[in-house]
Amino acid sequence: MGTFRLGLQTWGLKGLEPRRIGYKFDTWHDVEWLERELVPKGEAAPAPPIPLAVLATSPLLDAAIRDEPTPRFRRATLSDVPAIRALIDASVRGLSEPLYTRQQIDSALRHLFGPDSQLIADGTYYVADVGGEVIACGGWSRRRTLHGGDQAKHGEDPLIDPRLEPARIRAFFVHPRWARRGIGRLLFYECSTAASAAGFHDVELTATLPGEPLYTVLGFTVVERGAVKMPDGVELQTSRMRRSLADHSP
Repeated sequence: MGTFRLGLQTWGLKGLEPRRIGYKFDTWHDVEWLERELVPKGEAAPAPPIPLAVLATSPLLDAAIRDEPTPRFRRATLSDVPAIRALIDASVRGLSEPLYTRQQIDSALRHLFGPDSQLIADGTYYVADVGGEVIACGGWSRRRTLHGGDQAKHGEDPLIDPRLEPARIRAFFVHPRWARRGIGRLLFYECSTAASAAGFHDVELTATLPGEPLYTVLGFTVVERGAVKMPDGVELQTSRMRRSLADHSP
């Protein structure tokens, strides 16, 4: 719903304004139509609602009660790509040291990390914004690619069969100013719920060293350790992690 509308309608009367149709406190009153936009025209669709039982475990609920700024979760659009790219740069540079060297960080931002426009087109990628600023992003995928932005993809990215393969958790990034406030948990709830509804029974991901502790807390286990080798020869240590969706709450 994009607009909240309040008022009364005089059914069956044409050409008449709603004048003197309400009687209250011993006098007749006119009625006016009032409306207010809840979401600006052209705004992206919101993410599915998060149950209160899940929000109750999040630090964001306490922040909202204190009337502090809190993020709004919505589906990403292609117009968000520049903001997502800037967020990824800030997140990787602010949260990866000292786990990765400056050379590894620069190389990964150039060759590996970035928005995946296919996820946005599929409607499976979300952003969290505060006052119009994108401060976090993350999504899930029913496609073959396990990690990497548009610059790392080559050729087709086919759909996978949920009966045979796990869904992918993709490209979670949080701005350093908003790290460790439970945003990643809520993003994962959105993704795991949607993946489960799409028929998937498990999810897997490629975790970087800074992200592995979060995914461990979310119930993932490491199934393989290795490294991603980028076109310039620089390697980035990563781990492949997986968890069941039998209980997809974070």
